[in-house]
Amino acid sequence: MEATTRAEPAWGVDSEYGRLLDVLLCPPAHFRWLPTSAISRATLASELVFSHDDAVRQHAEMVSVYEDAGVEVHYLEPDENLPYQVFARDSSINVPAGPIVTQCAQSWRRGEYAAVIRFYQQQGIPIANMVTAGSLEGGDFMIVEPGVAAIGTGEERTQEQAARQVAGWLEREGWEVRVERIPPHFLHIDVLACMLGEKLAAVCVEQASNGFVAWLESKGVEIVPVTLAAALKLGVNGVCLGGDRVLSTAESKDLNERLRALGLTVYDPELSSFTLGGGGAHCLMQAIRRERVGG
Repeated sequence: MEATTRAEPAWGVDSEYGRLLDVLLCPPAHFRWLPTSAISRATLASELVFSHDDAVRQHAEMVSVYEDAGVEVHYLEPDENLPYQVFARDSSINVPAGPIVTQCAQSWRRGEYAAVIRFYQQQGIPIANMVTAGSLEGGDFMIVEPGVAAIGTGEERTQEQAARQVAGWLEREGWEVRVERIPPHFLHIDVLACMLGEKLAAVCVEQASNGFVAWLESKGVEIVPVTLAAALKLGVNGVCLGGDRVLSTAESKDLNERLRALGLTVYDPELSSFTLGGGGAHCLMQAIRRERVGG
């Protein structure tokens, strides 16, 4: 893989809603359902049967949405020992300084650091930092606006000491960071809440703390409420492509209807092979370059 040089904006992101320019995905070559969360455990306890062909087809449909939106798609090298590597959100996060390599908690995900480090090195993208204080997964990191972020910690995946480590790095750069305790059955904060546009977030208000909702509202964020039942089917887990465009899933019917009522354009490919395994559109991607929206 040849190193890539970029004109401005540089690699990294300062928001979840600046126009998405480059995205990091992982092919579902080795994906299968494992008991990684309450969501996937319920799926495995049902009579549903995983289809690799369906997963490949659905992932390709999602990729076509990115390509049609003018987003450059990059891929991690899939490792047969890492079936959940397809959820590229978790092995790193991105901030204005570039990527921070995380530490996944579960044994079948711990090795994901290797492919993501190789990717950034081969692309010539300087790694800003690496989490060392404990486990922290990318699905627990949410930029609300430039210089403001929330880090979820349910202790099942992201430990508070690791959240505090990342918060400390950002706070020294002048950020405001809220470390938010989330119910462990939500796995990551992006199952509970997700920024889907400037001053716009989908939130499971039934389960989010009053303090967290009030904090978001104090930033001028409009809350699109999502029910607990929908959230546990990845009903908040969308991606802002920039402007009024959102990538969601066909399964997130309630969210999609609410977003369209707000005048947004919603792309909703079928991603049931992944949502039944515990991750949605947001979980499947890591934004590695967006247009900067901060001053």
